[in-house]
Amino acid sequence: MRGTRYTAEFKAEAIKQITERGHGVVEVSKRLGVSDKSLYAWLKQSQQDDLPNAKDLVALKLELQRMKAELKRTTKERDILKKAAGVLCQTVRLKYAFIDQHRQQFQLISMCRVLKVHRSGYYAWKLKPLSNRAIEDSALLIEIKRSYEDSYGIYGSPRIHYDLREAGIKCSENRVAKIMRNAKLKSIRGYRKPRYKSGIPSVASPNRLQQVFTVSQPDLAWVTDITYIRTYQGWLYLAVVIDLYSRSVVGWSMKSTMATEIVLDALTMAVWRRKPKQSVIIHSDQGSQFGSDDFVRWCKDNRLEPSMSRRGNCYDNAVAESFFSSLKKEHIKRKIYVSREEAKSEIFEYIEVFYNRKRRHSHLNQMSPMMFEKLQNGN
Repeated sequence: MRGTRYTAEFKAEAIKQITERGHGVVEVSKRLGVSDKSLYAWLKQSQQDDLPNAKDLVALKLELQRMKAELKRTTKERDILKKAAGVLCQTVRLKYAFIDQHRQQFQLISMCRVLKVHRSGYYAWKLKPLSNRAIEDSALLIEIKRSYEDSYGIYGSPRIHYDLREAGIKCSENRVAKIMRNAKLKSIRGYRKPRYKSGIPSVASPNRLQQVFTVSQPDLAWVTDITYIRTYQGWLYLAVVIDLYSRSVVGWSMKSTMATEIVLDALTMAVWRRKPKQSVIIHSDQGSQFGSDDFVRWCKDNRLEPSMSRRGNCYDNAVAESFFSSLKKEHIKRKIYVSREEAKSEIFEYIEVFYNRKRRHSHLNQMSPMMFEKLQNGN
């Protein structure tokens, strides 16, 4: 393990550049600075690991049968959704009307499942006609949705109420709020930060950096921090290690939890990549991961000198905060990824292909981190 240069996580993301993103081996070799022989070896090993055995074939056959049945059911639901697109965000009564109109075309139980209504409610609706209030609310919802969509989802009930008044539609703000609540229309202004259980911050190390973010040579001082990225599978956490000399991301790790392991994996990548010949300052905030016994022991074993920011002072770790800000403003842009794997692949490409090798940095006289190091080394 001591001679290994790349972690398993790095290899897996590099292989995805070939198998999933369609890049050639030679192209990926140039983009990532990895020899094509290594890439072919990693690709071959990955393909061997994916070969199924006899038990897997039986399981695959059963899974195929299940998927066929699921596909048949999904196809029916898709056809229902195509027909019901206009009532998906409408009131329950309008959904019942849609069901009643399409009883000869689709099964009742399927339509109720897709539209998320109960059969008992449908039969009760058949016995009772629509109220005038319900009809008015349905018409009002169309105008509300038009105002909501025109604002790109930013407007809440107060501003939409102003739009309706200007259009000559008389109704109260409370009524608008109720209709929006029933239709699940909410003002969108980015996403909230994940909440953590706060504890007593640990000050395991002094602040050795003291906001001195310019160093004279590589691997004198690194900074590290953790951020979060939103996906529909849940939060994805990203830990990075940045060399203050060139602002290069020398280590990173992405996981679904914020355990100390994510920081240690990022540091392991940094140590394997850079192989520092002298002791390195590793600066962080006062997060529990950086004050744990595992972190302190790991740093001691690998000749790293821990340094911690002052409590509540984000400027002490401004370089890491600046990188996360650039990542989210330039690449993520309030996007919510479908899965953690999709987020990992895009962030991997941003760091390894764009940021380290191409992105111009104002601190480096508009050079990329890798180009800056090459020029300083005379290469």
